[in-house]
Amino acid sequence: MLGVVGWSGSGKTTLLEYLVAALAARGLRINVIKHSHHDVLLEPPHKDSARLRMAGAAEVMLASPFRLAVMRELRGTPEPSLMEHVARLAPADLTVVEGYKWEPIDKLEVFRPALGKPALYVNDSHIVAVASDAPRPADAGPALVWLDLNDPHTVLAWLNARLA
Repeated sequence: MLGVVGWSGSGKTTLLEYLVAALAARGLRINVIKHSHHDVLLEPPHKDSARLRMAGAAEVMLASPFRLAVMRELRGTPEPSLMEHVARLAPADLTVVEGYKWEPIDKLEVFRPALGKPALYVNDSHIVAVASDAPRPADAGPALVWLDLNDPHTVLAWLNARLA
């Protein structure tokens, strides 16, 4: 499992698209968990699965020959933990977690100083690598891997080495 964290607009999804595609092309099975702080609307309210959820169904599985989705209404119960989400997924060679900044898992930070937001690695010892469009700062500890965000091949090489 590897967390990918960073501020909105830093390029997390763009980097992940590249990494997931490259790893999947090698035949690896990659799962992704994407956390959102917003209400997620997966289907318009007038569609059958949405109507059944609103009628009171605890979970609705929407299945087709192409994909499936399970929608669970929490209805005021606590949000499941990251580990509960992982347990629901099929086995994979790597599970990438976007978000969940607070979880104590190894993380890759995507950091662009031009956004004007502080680096997360300074206060999170679980960040093991940073992909940035800026040079390595002097305050980055020696154990922290610093990667060139503008050269995603180097990020992929680092990730391949971790998976080996």
